[in-house]
Amino acid sequence: MATAQRPWSSVPRPLCWLLAACLLLQLGWRLAQQHAPPQARPLPAAPPASMARLASLGEPLAMAKAMLLYLQSFEDQPGVSLPWRALDYDRLAGWLETAQTLDPRSNYALMASSEIYAGVADPQRARRMLNFVAASFAADPQRRWPAMAQAVLVAKHQLHDLPLALGYARALRRLATGQQVPPWAREMEAFILEDMDQLDSARLVIGGLIASGHISDPQELAFLARRLDELARKKAKAAP
Repeated sequence: MATAQRPWSSVPRPLCWLLAACLLLQLGWRLAQQHAPPQARPLPAAPPASMARLASLGEPLAMAKAMLLYLQSFEDQPGVSLPWRALDYDRLAGWLETAQTLDPRSNYALMASSEIYAGVADPQRARRMLNFVAASFAADPQRRWPAMAQAVLVAKHQLHDLPLALGYARALRRLATGQQVPPWAREMEAFILEDMDQLDSARLVIGGLIASGHISDPQELAFLARRLDELARKKAKAAP
């Protein structure tokens, strides 16, 4: 049996006014949303690696790439261009670390950290990225040395922090000993020591590199021998 519909006139007047007010409020909210200036969304916290791996449905490498693409596109939001220095770098490091964990053989997250995000004009944020690179480098130095070498350059030329650059360069020399690591990467420590006027220490590092046998290229060995002679002359000139 069909249910009889009650006419509008039977609806209590206060309820009609309440319904009309709700419709007006909804319309006003919609209009305000359309005319309000775009607001940048903050970077959310990164998911734990275990959760991201579970959500990848057996494709962790694809998930890692998707996370990195998400980070790259996050700065371009609808109506807003978000500068890197506006990002929460602790959360940014969390995203990069999760992506690195899902795809440990890839250097993309580390190179993005050292070459892109560390280039921000904010020393504190740049240091946060360099710390992430240094910690990741120690876990796989033979594969991740390029990002660490870039971290040395950022610390030296952008942050003008020679002690920090020296610490990174020293870790690079001590840990990145594989044949695939070029000699110049292991020689960075000596050059920074020279910049710091620690000439004796620079000579010791170069002498150690020659004696270690890690460098076998005759031209590179000749270059290091010339550097030793130049450092000796420089020290003699500086002596009272």
